[in-house]
Amino acid sequence: MFKPFYPDKWVDSTYNIDFEDLYKRGYRGIIFDIDNTLVPHGAPADERAVELFDRLREIGFESILLSNNDEARVDMFNKDVHTHTLCHAHKPSKKGYLAAMQIMNTTKETTLTIGDQLFTDMWGAYKAGIYKILVKPIHPKEEIQIVLKRILEKLILARYKRKQRIQRFRQRKQ
Repeated sequence: MFKPFYPDKWVDSTYNIDFEDLYKRGYRGIIFDIDNTLVPHGAPADERAVELFDRLREIGFESILLSNNDEARVDMFNKDVHTHTLCHAHKPSKKGYLAAMQIMNTTKETTLTIGDQLFTDMWGAYKAGIYKILVKPIHPKEEIQIVLKRILEKLILARYKRKQRIQRFRQRKQ
């Protein structure tokens, strides 16, 4: 029932992800959410974001910012990270994810997404059939509609954690 919202992996921060390992595993394109995934809501790119995108290029990744925001917001962030962008993406529609893969010239097998929201980032990536990494939100300040969604997310993530514990327990018993 909740599987479309579950991430494939859940980590504390985008900045703690082992991108070199993901590249070795065959991933070539990364679809990023911006707000609360890379920077606090509404913030421009900071030094750590700029360094991350430089590092991703050095590794060999293509990347794209897939956002429900307008061009002004996305361009403000992108002016320092210099990657592909898709605005007004209507996440969780899979159309934006498919368009992002086309722009990066990747496939669902070689693409992953990184975001902080279950009902947009994870669900959209699930519908597109790509690997999903959920990160904890960077900052608690969010728009009211997101705050309300976070309440439902907590319930789903509690169930996700429980399933993960059961899976680990079963694996240890084997």
